Amino acid sequence: MKSILIPIDFSENADKAIAAAKIIAETDGAKLTFLHAYQPYVADVSLPLTSSSLPVYQELEKSYQDRLEAYVVLAKEEGFKADSVWAYGDLDDAINSYAKDHETDLVVVGRTGRGGFMDKLIGSAATKIAMDAPCPVLIIPPQTTDLEFRKIVYATQLEYEEMDNLHQVSAFAKQMGAKLSFFKVTSLEQPNIQDDNQYIDQITAGLGITAEDIVIHTGGGVLEEIEKYCDQVKADLLVVSTRDRDFLERFIINPSVTRKLIVETHIPLLVHHIV
Repeated sequence: MKSILIPIDFSENADKAIAAAKIIAETDGAKLTFLHAYQPYVADVSLPLTSSSLPVYQELEKSYQDRLEAYVVLAKEEGFKADSVWAYGDLDDAINSYAKDHETDLVVVGRTGRGGFMDKLIGSAATKIAMDAPCPVLIIPPQTTDLEFRKIVYATQLEYEEMDNLHQVSAFAKQMGAKLSFFKVTSLEQPNIQDDNQYIDQITAGLGITAEDIVIHTGGGVLEEIEKYCDQVKADLLVVSTRDRDFLERFIINPSVTRKLIVETHIPLLVHHIV
C-alpha cells in the first residue's frame, strides 16, 4: 500500500479516521493525504451584500486551510509522509477524482451518526463514499474506542468470485499481523444459490488456510448474526465485498447488506468492490 486518502471535516470522527490511517501507514510507509472539500460561499441575491460579509467567509476558508495544513505538519513531525488536497464542491466527487488520478490504495473515513432512523432511511456520507470510490474504503464508526487490527472477519456470501479481493485482504491481514477468518450467514435474506464447497475449496487452496477458518451459520438476520459473530470472536475489523446491482435489486428486491452495515456496524468496516 502506497497511498491512503483521508477526507477531513475537522470533527472527532475525522480524528478517529486519521488515527486508523496512521496505524496502517506505520506498517508499510504509505503516504497520508488529507483532503477537505470546501463548499464556497454563495451570496443570497435577495439579501444585500455588505462590505464586511465577504471577508468573514474568506477568513473562514483560510482558517480551514490552516487547520488542514496542521494535520500535514503533525503527521510529518510523527515521521509519516503526508500532504493535503484542498477541493471545492461535493466531497464524493472530490474523493473519486483524486483517488482515480493518483492511484489511491485506500480511503479512510470517519462515519458520523450512530445508525439512527434517518441514517438507515437515506444512508450517510460514508455510504456514498464507500459505494462509489474506485478503491477500498475503511469506515470508522463513532462508537470506535480502541483502534487495533488484530482480528479480521471477512463476511462472505460464498456466491461470487472474490479471489482478487481475498488476496488483497489476506495481504493486509499479514501486513497488520492479524488473524483472518471467514463468516457466512445462510438465511431467507441470503439463501444459497451456488454450492458453498466450490468456493471453500477455492479459498482454502488460494489462500493456504484451513476449512476451520470458514464458519457458516444458518438462520437469523444477516446483519445481526455478522455482528454477533464479530463480538464473539472479538473482531476489530469487518471486511465485506460489494458488487454493482441494478436499481430494483439495490433498493427493492434485495437491498445491499453492505449499505446496511455501513450505517449500523459498531466496528470498523472495510469495503471492497467485486469487479
